[in-house]
Amino acid sequence: MSQIETFYDVMRAQGITRRSFMKYCALTASALGLGPAFVPKIANAMETKPRTPVVWVHGLECTCCSESFIRSAHPLAKDVVLSMISLDYDDTLMAAAGHAAEAAMMETIEKYKGNYILAVEGNPPLNEDGMFCISGGKPFVEKLRMAAKDAKAIISWGACASYGCVQAAKPNPTQATPVHKVITDKPIIKVPGCPPIAEVMTGVITYMLTFDRLPELDRQGRPAMFYGQRIHDKCYRRPHFDAGQFVEEWDDEGARKGYCLYKMGCKGPTTYNACSTVRWNEGVSFPIQSGHGCIGCSEDGFWDQGTFYDRVTDLTQFGVEKNADEIGLAAAGVVGAGVALHAAVTALKAAQNKAQKNPSKTSEEA
Repeated sequence: MSQIETFYDVMRAQGITRRSFMKYCALTASALGLGPAFVPKIANAMETKPRTPVVWVHGLECTCCSESFIRSAHPLAKDVVLSMISLDYDDTLMAAAGHAAEAAMMETIEKYKGNYILAVEGNPPLNEDGMFCISGGKPFVEKLRMAAKDAKAIISWGACASYGCVQAAKPNPTQATPVHKVITDKPIIKVPGCPPIAEVMTGVITYMLTFDRLPELDRQGRPAMFYGQRIHDKCYRRPHFDAGQFVEEWDDEGARKGYCLYKMGCKGPTTYNACSTVRWNEGVSFPIQSGHGCIGCSEDGFWDQGTFYDRVTDLTQFGVEKNADEIGLAAAGVVGAGVALHAAVTALKAAQNKAQKNPSKTSEEA
């Protein structure tokens, strides 16, 4: 491991100043939800710890996770994201091909036995002895098991590796299977999404490099720091939901005003991800902000839960314990009740003021 240069060495070789390096560490701590006290720890890890060897393999997938990963817009990361780790094998990104590429993978596995991370993009199909996905001349499931045997930990990139995704959609003729159901004796971090957010992917790598351990995971095995809240809870359209203001048809007046997209099938209320806070494309936007509802791509089975435009009904996890059809009426009722109460209070105060001004008249009336 000592033969591998550190992350800081790579940054200095690229002409990055110490000041920029510390700024990167501070922003990384912020992205991971850590306080200022952790900035020196991140800096120390970057300066002293050798880069983590990574073997990145591909099964049934569309390569969108790789496309997302190399477009990380975290400050400086877009320039050095591939230098943060020692990416010793990735048949999609590496220059070598064929036998030379496979030899590089075997060399890394042997040289860093027990110390490398296996990153898996896509999943293995198990039907027909795995013949629906051949990699390096053999079924991908065999390659996966071989690469996982001596790995320190496994990262399942995207919905394909984490849950199966569209390849596993009913009736799943290839028997596409998520990684954790094939590899059962290794710690596995699921980073779902189709694809995952680039900064979430680099954040997971940074955390593992800094603290030499897996991040805290939720009950589904996802990093809690990024998958610990519902998109709905931090969505800027949430006030419209609470007010009963919904888009009823695409491009209607509500859509133009930025009303809630729940009635158009948005799965934000049942989806856990950082989309509404981290966002995409250098933090510019995310699907809901762009006018399309969330499809729930970081949740298990989203591909078999009806169409993307079928909304979940009778949800009770909302701050308002009503479904979308009732919220508008409830909001109107609350407003009406408020108006009536305000009128009653106003009338009562007026009567009291009148009685105070004319006490004798009030006694005679009594």
